[in-house]
Amino acid sequence: MSYCNYCEGMSDDNVHKVYHDNQYGFPINDDDELFGRLILEINQAGLSWETILKKESGFRKAYDEFSIDKISNYKDKDIQRLLKDSSIIRNKLKVNAAIFNAQKIKILRNDFGSFKGWLDHYHPLNSDEWTKLFKKTFKFVGREIVNEFLMSTGYLLGAHEKSCPIFDKVLQEKPKWSSI
Repeated sequence: MSYCNYCEGMSDDNVHKVYHDNQYGFPINDDDELFGRLILEINQAGLSWETILKKESGFRKAYDEFSIDKISNYKDKDIQRLLKDSSIIRNKLKVNAAIFNAQKIKILRNDFGSFKGWLDHYHPLNSDEWTKLFKKTFKFVGREIVNEFLMSTGYLLGAHEKSCPIFDKVLQEKPKWSSI
């Protein structure tokens, strides 16, 4: 079997290969981790994914381990703290989007029980339908961000080629309702 073209020939400690082999396309059941992936995808806009992967631990620490409940309660002092934190991407629009999106997820929990419950409720949608739904619900979520978020969390196909050894690992972890 051959790896996806994306990481063919990369060393085992390459940040892209580590992400590819252990996270990309695998389902995430924890709401805070799902939200964390959305934060990372939003922050990648205009930057390389390698930059985001190298700053992931900084994001995790700066954003309270991606706690939806904590982030939804961030105030101006938290925004100012984040905008001064060099371990993350210091972009006011992206910081404000994280807070708004956390607040929105708390509202979605009332009807769907969780962020994952909301995603599962709408699955399966095609890429255009997902993008429309995300744009109606969240901030700073264009087509590329939505597609990468959904691919990286197993809701859309395309994370791995069928010949990639990771494809089968992902398939074993996917819920029975999945269309992969």
